Amino acid sequence: MSLQHAFALAMLLAPGGLGLLHAQQEVEQRRSELEAIRQQINEFEQRIREQQKSERQTLDLLDSYDKKATLLRKLITRLKKQEKVFEARIAETGKDIEQLQAKLNHTRQHYAQYVSSVYKAGRSHDLELLLTSRSINQFYIRSAYLQRFSAQRKADIEKIRDRAREVEEVQARAQQQLTEQRRLLAEKGAEEDRLESLAGDRRTVLSKIRSDRQLLTREMQRKRQAERELEGLIARLIEAERLRRERAAREGTAEEVVPPGAGFADRRGKLRWPVHEGTIVARFGNQRHPTLKTVTHNTGIEIAVKSGTPVVAVADGHVGVIWWLPSFGNLVVLNHSQGYHTVYTHLSEIFVTEGQKISEGQTIGASGESIDGPRLHFAIWKGREKLNPEPWLAKQ
Repeated sequence: MSLQHAFALAMLLAPGGLGLLHAQQEVEQRRSELEAIRQQINEFEQRIREQQKSERQTLDLLDSYDKKATLLRKLITRLKKQEKVFEARIAETGKDIEQLQAKLNHTRQHYAQYVSSVYKAGRSHDLELLLTSRSINQFYIRSAYLQRFSAQRKADIEKIRDRAREVEEVQARAQQQLTEQRRLLAEKGAEEDRLESLAGDRRTVLSKIRSDRQLLTREMQRKRQAERELEGLIARLIEAERLRRERAAREGTAEEVVPPGAGFADRRGKLRWPVHEGTIVARFGNQRHPTLKTVTHNTGIEIAVKSGTPVVAVADGHVGVIWWLPSFGNLVVLNHSQGYHTVYTHLSEIFVTEGQKISEGQTIGASGESIDGPRLHFAIWKGREKLNPEPWLAKQ
């Protein structure tokens, strides 16, 4: 049974859950999301096999590794979410079993007490009750009472059977959920192994690039091109913000057209760091490459930090764009008040969505690795002007 079918079964068996149609729709949506991710992973695997055959495609191979890793992490995240769903449903089913078992035990105990009393009194007690009636009316009343009592005994027996059947059904559901949870854990473990293997392949390619001057030169060229593309992203954000302001002015709406947290300019020297720990290894402005000895312009700062370190927003704002660029990898641009933007690149994971409001200190992703090692690239823009982030950050 596939993970999707298992999840579907668990959803449909869940007590007090969604209606059948709604549950099926949710299952289909989850199934299509997982299959779409897997399809993209398969496409990158095919691309990787082709790129591994050509030395000229080494940098492209690195890009494919990075994109595949991003998809694998997304797949693992979805599997972890489904794992939590299973855990919650298993816990809920366990409570249902306890409640049903308690009701069953109570019904059995009540019936056992009744049977014991009848056994001690015997059938003669019923006959004596009828014969000692003081009137014909009382006789009919007692007779009807005994008939109803007999019917109640039959109902009690049937209730015991029904509740025992319910307990068996819920126990079967619990066993099914446990089985599918184990399959889910196995699949998640397999994807994590694939990610670890991919990380090893990526380290091999990185080592090759770092020792090859020609590849390093090509990478520097790609980075300059990526910086131009990043400038284009920022320009589009600025234009989109301008159009929103004009539309709001025409319509006379009270819609907020700037992100929350007015006064970004006043935060100079007080901004929190985008990571809780780390060392600046490349500063803003002209930088001399240690191997190529060429001078390039750094649009932000590079912070050396362990891969997977949480990356947080330095101020209130909202997510302007989520993108991927060669040399920068996964990146997030946050819009802030007064036309400021902050840029976070080399992210291994992204936990936010475009348009989402962000609070200062909120985790937006996890750090990853660049050609030069594990690090985070952080930049501040005022409109289309690149600013040195260091004077803006609080002293550590």
